[in-house]
Amino acid sequence: MKTQLRNQVAALFFLLPAAAALSILPTAAMAQPAEAELRSLQVTSDGGLDAGSELQFTVEGAPRGRAHVRIDGVNRNILLKETSRGVYTGAYTVKRQDRINEDSAIRATLRVRNRSVVANYSFPAGISRPQVAAAAPSALKIDRFSVAPIDKIEPGAELRFTLNGMPGGVAGFDIPGVVSNVPMREVRPGVYEGAYTLRRLDKLTPSRPIVATLRAGDRSVTSALTQSLTADAKPPVIRNMAPRDGEAVMDGGAIAVSGTFDDAGGVGVDPATVRIMLSGRNITADSQITPQFFTYRADLPLGRYTVDVTARDMAGNAVHKTWNFDVVTPVGAAPAAVPLQITSHANNTVIEGSTTVVRGRTAPGALVDVKVVGIPPVVGQFGVTQNVLQQRVQADGNGNFSFSFAPQLPLPGTRYEITMEAYKGNLKAESTLVLFQKQG
Repeated sequence: MKTQLRNQVAALFFLLPAAAALSILPTAAMAQPAEAELRSLQVTSDGGLDAGSELQFTVEGAPRGRAHVRIDGVNRNILLKETSRGVYTGAYTVKRQDRINEDSAIRATLRVRNRSVVANYSFPAGISRPQVAAAAPSALKIDRFSVAPIDKIEPGAELRFTLNGMPGGVAGFDIPGVVSNVPMREVRPGVYEGAYTLRRLDKLTPSRPIVATLRAGDRSVTSALTQSLTADAKPPVIRNMAPRDGEAVMDGGAIAVSGTFDDAGGVGVDPATVRIMLSGRNITADSQITPQFFTYRADLPLGRYTVDVTARDMAGNAVHKTWNFDVVTPVGAAPAAVPLQITSHANNTVIEGSTTVVRGRTAPGALVDVKVVGIPPVVGQFGVTQNVLQQRVQADGNGNFSFSFAPQLPLPGTRYEITMEAYKGNLKAESTLVLFQKQG
């Protein structure tokens, strides 16, 4: 296979027969089973082989292994990281004391389990010589960066990206917080394709877009992905409304109107699309709004209130929720229910990753059944709902009670839904509290 090479442009080396410039090492290495297969090596330089130049290496072979390259004249192994299935990448900056040239051999080693395969390559002629362009360079641009939507963001799902732009360049993409510089192949002139398989601990952040980069020599251009990763046709859901539908709230202080957004399996709610109406009055600008929840707090006069909330997720799916509650004056008669109030946290509070203590107040001596459920974030974290705590506590003589919980794996963005039921005699009260794990 004949490959035209230019300075600062990737050179792709495939394993060639023994008579070619790329020779395979001893027979023992070739005799390894297919699971230790090493198929190709790709090298990119931003300045030839001069000191200060950065060499980028990409090895393709069997997945789930450990790979490194060694260059004659460089006194160290260059470790590679598996950035997608069977693709290992790494970089090395040429130092002044290095003694490398176009004749220096490159040895690639791939170890899978207890088996290894080794192959020798050499730099192609001309990689260290600057090349003068015969004509003005073509316009470097990206016309389109897209993804093939998947059904669900989960471990094992493959994201396949396509870039359309200037032909003859070097393309790659970055998924912030997950993987960087994933190479894309030019499958047709100006059409580049690349893929990444999601892993269990990957964290995708909707606020940080996936970015493609197209390079030609010392020039580069980028483009952010504006398309949704999923074929999301399911609208989000508004849960954990407070006050609850039909609830009578006693007058006597600020009242919090809040709810949580649940777009499980989708791409998350766009905060810019959220609109909150309270009895016909737009309170959106006075509310705290995030992709996970909304909260409005104010002193409300006596009367009946209607809450009307609309929003859209990143894929454009709409949600609309309406409910009512009443603000009433406490009466002097015996209560129809045991009181139950949370004193330590407001609804939708962000908590740290350590032990969280929740305090409340109810009738003296009342029993309180507590249940805490952890729900992983909508996008970027994978796992199942956690039953964090289930406990019964008793209020003291002043009606004060408390409980604490500490999840084993406090994933950023996790939503904790806490339900409490207080009992005393024939009286009963229920309350809910939603807390969010701090991001980062």
